[in-house]
Amino acid sequence: MGTMRSDLTYPSHDLGLLLRHWRGMRGASQLGLALDAGMSQRHLSFIEKGRSVPSRHALASIVQSLDVPLRERNAIFLAAGYAPIYPETAWNAEEMQGITRAVDRMLRQHDPFPAVVMDRYWNVLATNASSPHFFGLFIDMAARTKPRNMLHLMFDPEGMRPFFVDWETVARSLIQRVHRELIGGVLDERSQTLLDELFAYPGVDPSWRQRGLDGSAPNLPMIPLGFRKHGKTLRYFSMVTTVGAPQSVAAQELRIESMFPADEETEVLHEAFMSGGPSAA
Repeated sequence: MGTMRSDLTYPSHDLGLLLRHWRGMRGASQLGLALDAGMSQRHLSFIEKGRSVPSRHALASIVQSLDVPLRERNAIFLAAGYAPIYPETAWNAEEMQGITRAVDRMLRQHDPFPAVVMDRYWNVLATNASSPHFFGLFIDMAARTKPRNMLHLMFDPEGMRPFFVDWETVARSLIQRVHRELIGGVLDERSQTLLDELFAYPGVDPSWRQRGLDGSAPNLPMIPLGFRKHGKTLRYFSMVTTVGAPQSVAAQELRIESMFPADEETEVLHEAFMSGGPSAA
């Protein structure tokens, strides 16, 4: 499988353009894709040129071989004249009850530490009780309009940014995460718009668009999120949970971000701050 290419213009209607686009994204040759999809190169060539209409089964084999994200698979099926296969209902729709119950359980069990449910573009869909309480220790969360976006919360000078111990290191790591966690490795239009909005904030270095972090990153198994309040530093790291083997767009794009204390001192300070004790005064 090839590396992600963000220099390609994403087509939206023509089936042949869509398939060539995704083949380019994956760095796949026409012959290699044809073999993976169980068809002849000539047949695939005719499909890409619009000289042949693939069967639903053949198209499913192609998008499976290219590991196309479910939302984009639906667009491909529509371009071929077929109905979409994968439901695009809301994350908390009735058919998602099994997942939402599991998510609710995870959120509750993670108290007293923050945990948030986000969509593909880092918009907050739900939180546990501790999340607004924690972030409310630093800023007025009620003043931030919904849907709240976690990246904007971190990059905004009027958000959490002033409270970071090493904001530049964290910001660079977050930019890298946006690229690393793109579903299917796709920098789609909305993801690009989100990145452009982040780089529009003052003090965001354009060079951070380059892949890979420099040697200034700490020699740790993760990059901690350090927050400073009343002269005390709380350090956390996060773990991201996704749905295994998703079969709906919402399920594939759902992620749960859970914050954990990075050391024992933070665990003690966190309890003190959240309880409104002397350390939080």
